[in-house]
Amino acid sequence: MTRRDWNRRSTAVTLGAVLTAAWLVPTAAHAAPVAPEASAAARGASTPFTEYEAEDSTYDGTLLEADATRTFGHTNFATESSGRESVRLDSTGEHVEFTSTGSTNSIVVRNSIPDAPGGGGQEKTLSLYADGVFVQKLDLSSKHSWLYGNTDQPEGLTNTPGGDARRLFDESHALLDKTYPEGTTFKLQRDAGDDAAYYVVDLVDLEQVAPPASKPAECTSITEYGAVPDDGNDDTDAIQAAVTADQNGDIDCVWIPAGQWRQEQKILTDDPLNRGEYNQVGISDVTIRGAGMWHSQLYTLTPPQDAGGINHPHEGNFGFDIDDNTKISDIAIFGSGTIRGGDGNAEGGVGLNGRFGKNTKISNVWIEHANVAAWVGRDYTNIPELWGPGDGLEFSGMRIRDTYADGINFTNGTRNSSVTDSSFRNTGDDALAVWASKYVKDPSTDVGHDNVFSNNTVQLPWRANGIAVYGGYGNSIENNLVYDTMNYPGIMLATDHDPVPFSGQTLIANNGLYRTGGAFWNEDQEFGAITLFAQGSDIPGVTIRDTDIEDSTYDGIQFKTGGGAMPDVQVSNVKISGSANGSGILAMGGARGGATLTGVTISGSRDGDVLVEPGSQFVIDGAAARGSGNSR
Repeated sequence: MTRRDWNRRSTAVTLGAVLTAAWLVPTAAHAAPVAPEASAAARGASTPFTEYEAEDSTYDGTLLEADATRTFGHTNFATESSGRESVRLDSTGEHVEFTSTGSTNSIVVRNSIPDAPGGGGQEKTLSLYADGVFVQKLDLSSKHSWLYGNTDQPEGLTNTPGGDARRLFDESHALLDKTYPEGTTFKLQRDAGDDAAYYVVDLVDLEQVAPPASKPAECTSITEYGAVPDDGNDDTDAIQAAVTADQNGDIDCVWIPAGQWRQEQKILTDDPLNRGEYNQVGISDVTIRGAGMWHSQLYTLTPPQDAGGINHPHEGNFGFDIDDNTKISDIAIFGSGTIRGGDGNAEGGVGLNGRFGKNTKISNVWIEHANVAAWVGRDYTNIPELWGPGDGLEFSGMRIRDTYADGINFTNGTRNSSVTDSSFRNTGDDALAVWASKYVKDPSTDVGHDNVFSNNTVQLPWRANGIAVYGGYGNSIENNLVYDTMNYPGIMLATDHDPVPFSGQTLIANNGLYRTGGAFWNEDQEFGAITLFAQGSDIPGVTIRDTDIEDSTYDGIQFKTGGGAMPDVQVSNVKISGSANGSGILAMGGARGGATLTGVTISGSRDGDVLVEPGSQFVIDGAAARGSGNSR
């Protein structure tokens, strides 16, 4: 099967604001993608950390570089690296070294160390120095990385070593004992006792973390209900009791102080009617506040499928089930997932799930090692009398890391909702998605609509899209940055997953996409940076404007073969450069519909500026200005 054929397969810094002066100057290999990013000051998340690429540091080690097509799924470290490069440390004394551009008292290291021989991961250390003085050993783990198998279906992957591997990286984080000033030279070095077979260092985040916030006067601490920080005992009963007291009106706010709090059951509302096999009643009218995501941290040690009790195995034994009018802010939720499906249908659980309802706001929450960070919506058939789709839901300041499936998915009729100013890295499915599913009370009216994904930064989805919309109307994708997708588009509009059809308008505006797209489904399907796929019903009313697309693995914008049409797509003020293995704009042979180009500039595409394949019923009007490079 060639890449021009489409065969449907089912699939059920300071970055932002944009890259501030704190971003390290890139190497020559990275220079071309960075220039327009720096000029687009309204794009991406405004985050408190500064990101440093290992390959742009001073290093003594081996530079790993991706092949031309950024081949994924065959234990390819560089393909899964930010910028498609990283540094491997094999011998004692090898290191990466960089100078901070701001003060910092914390560090995050995106890294890969080998799996244990029999699977399950291992714990190793790496040494941190500041200005030549040893600071501490950093604890690294491969427990949550290393999935094996040749299948493109994630449920078929396994934790048992053998053959090809993917999801090779994870992250380690630490609060340091003091603040180090701007201009400090940090070094990550392999010392005696750092005895992994190798270390691959991809990037480092440095951040000046504020001290823990004080308890607001109106809040009641979970310690009043028996929770004890940092003792390793399960605090679920205390957390649940405090939340229930708030829900009942006995207290005004739940306070989670600084500390490590073990949670082995999801916080929800115990259903006195015992409807369904699992309790799926969420909390309502609750406010939960913490001392900061670096300080107030919930964690679980039990794999979700082994938790038992009132939790649904798919939804996990950590985080919160939310039904309506809930505010959660300034905490971290760390799951214990290691897989999505394989090895006994084990799953990583969901950090935040439920109906969400109205007046729910989630801000400054760090979620890591979940199957899904936040799944918004329940099927109408799941306790119909509690039906209430997300409406006016707001996520902001989220930090989503290392999931096995989606980052945040708006489904089941979610409307008028938003994700803003949030950072996503290494998600195992769409980092952000609107899925206008049909599992609603009335598919003619309960449509996913008027949702906004704006000013977010998405990096390194190891499966599926950076941002996707499946059906609905009035949804918009604006002012985002998307980098380094492994196998799917940076942004995709599609009608697979059987959604409510698209109608009205869908807007893709002022985004930056860098090194996105890729090959998937037996490596036969090659996706563009922005891809429209009318698999079933039509995708009308699409506007793509004011966007930079650079160094796409395949095509810049791609109109894919499908059963539906993509009529009257408006493409304006878009710059496409360096499509490494494809065209600037491609209409496949089975594509139907048309696009009008206005102010579009294309340069350096291997297969030319605009390519309409023979037999295509897709009409492209308007000329694309030709830049330097291969055009035809």
